[in-house]
Amino acid sequence: MSPRMPNPSLVVPDVLPPMRALVKAVNSVGVPLQTLVLVHLRISQINGRTVHLPIKPKEFEDAGEEDRRLPVVATWREQSCFTDAERSVLALAEAATRIDDREDPVSDEVWDEAARHWTEVQLAAVVLHIGLVNLWNRVNVATRQEAVDWRINPKTWTPMTSRLATTP
Repeated sequence: MSPRMPNPSLVVPDVLPPMRALVKAVNSVGVPLQTLVLVHLRISQINGRTVHLPIKPKEFEDAGEEDRRLPVVATWREQSCFTDAERSVLALAEAATRIDDREDPVSDEVWDEAARHWTEVQLAAVVLHIGLVNLWNRVNVATRQEAVDWRINPKTWTPMTSRLATTP
């Protein structure tokens, strides 16, 4: 299916700069970018936003991507390669994204575990990041934007784990 329109953040005047400013602010409080990328990817998976990732070692090498855990983030509970801090925000991201049909989608247990690993400012940034990713997913789904491919052109591709660090 082709897009219904260009991305709305490019259509509505003056929307993109504050969105980028939010991303920059979220990225500036000490949550590792790799953690934010894991959260981004997991939320996108839950929302049915297809993301094409490097899978083979050569694809990672060509793309310059260092985090080889990306393809297994959907199964983070069964994997031993994620830290307890990463697990805490992945659980938070899942709970805060799947909010339908639950009286209290983000349980105290999930919240307290995340709060154990992150400062209040960092945890606030993670919550904002979860909201922003869900916003982008919904905008992209509604307007049928193309699936994200982090390997579009390996020669000019910017690794997901570093691209947001340079967001203006």
